[in-house]
Amino acid sequence: MTERAKPLPPQEDGDQPIVFIVDDDASMRRALTNLFESVGLKVEAFGSAPQLLQAKPPEVPSCLVLDIRLPGASGLDLQTDLAKANIHTPIIFITGHGDIPMTVRAMKSGAIDFLTKPVRDQDILDAVQAAIERDRERRDLNRTVSTVKSRFDTLSSRERDVLSLVTSGLMNKQVAAKLGLAEITVKIYRGQIMRKMGAKSLADLVRMSEALGIRPSKSDVQT
Repeated sequence: MTERAKPLPPQEDGDQPIVFIVDDDASMRRALTNLFESVGLKVEAFGSAPQLLQAKPPEVPSCLVLDIRLPGASGLDLQTDLAKANIHTPIIFITGHGDIPMTVRAMKSGAIDFLTKPVRDQDILDAVQAAIERDRERRDLNRTVSTVKSRFDTLSSRERDVLSLVTSGLMNKQVAAKLGLAEITVKIYRGQIMRKMGAKSLADLVRMSEALGIRPSKSDVQT
């Protein structure tokens, strides 16, 4: 590790990020742990991939600083295993023996950065900050989608039909014709949908539908 690092911005109470380290070099684990703790980050360090896989996934924003060459399963293998387990912790690879194929594979699989030892303190802190911010955004999005899904589950079957057609761009009279309803009935359904979904506008409703992956068939939207 080289040079003195700048401290990271303060974190909100109860939302302190965690940096996971996986490196079979004990001195490297200590150096990274000391660096991250010096800027107020929580750290959990492991000497192998299996040790990390036995740990409980974090409930706060986090990232993984991962040595690409490990005994047994490599860092790239661990990246694959985490993806298969639906664990999406952002990964920063560090290595003293990196090559282009490794770098390409790691980045194509979603790694945040690929740093070569010796690593400048500020470079790895910048990468960690970017990784934690990405994880925070992912968690915020997941919470939003979960809330929208719970609201969508309160809709009746007919309300879901109306939602799909309204958010596809059809006017009330077109929706009414598609569903064999009176236009005033569609307006009533639309108002109920807006209330149940907590949408303030049609644009809100469209964004919610996109988040849920609601897309009508081509035949539904043809007039």
